[in-house]
Amino acid sequence: MFKKTLGAAALIVAMMVAGGTAKAAQESNTPKGTSASEKAVNPYRIDFSVNEVEDGKKINTRQYWMNLNAEESNEIKIGTRVPVDTNAKQGEYQYIDVGTSIWCRLEERPNGLSIAVRAEISNFAVPDQTATQTRPIIRQLSIKASTLAQLGKPMVVGSVDDPNSKRTFQLEVTVTKLK
Repeated sequence: MFKKTLGAAALIVAMMVAGGTAKAAQESNTPKGTSASEKAVNPYRIDFSVNEVEDGKKINTRQYWMNLNAEESNEIKIGTRVPVDTNAKQGEYQYIDVGTSIWCRLEERPNGLSIAVRAEISNFAVPDQTATQTRPIIRQLSIKASTLAQLGKPMVVGSVDDPNSKRTFQLEVTVTKLK
């Protein structure tokens, strides 16, 4: 019985020494202050401009920005939740979001910085467009885009025409690397 216990103890000690040696070797290859699974995080600032253009001239611009780490996504959302009656007799409502929502994701690639953007903008139609309606009419535009970004250079990633006017809406993005 004593031989079995001594053999088991020797095996446990050998495994602990081997495990400690492997861990020490792994730690010696890792820079101090970081673990092997950590990766350098690069922060960026993303500037968004929603430009309203008529006859080739900018007549309005809305600006938004966010800070974002590479390999992550983020979202900006501003607006109002509007109740819409789904069953007037029962007093049941469903809420819809009216306003601006911009989602963005950055990925560092060997050939550059990949950016994916989703922008959804909605608002209430102006009164002359709702003259025959008793309920408000909501107008919306949506742009989904992905491309390689050039640091510090503004680029239009999407453009849509307004069907009710001669206006065009453009989504412009500028990516800046933070230090």
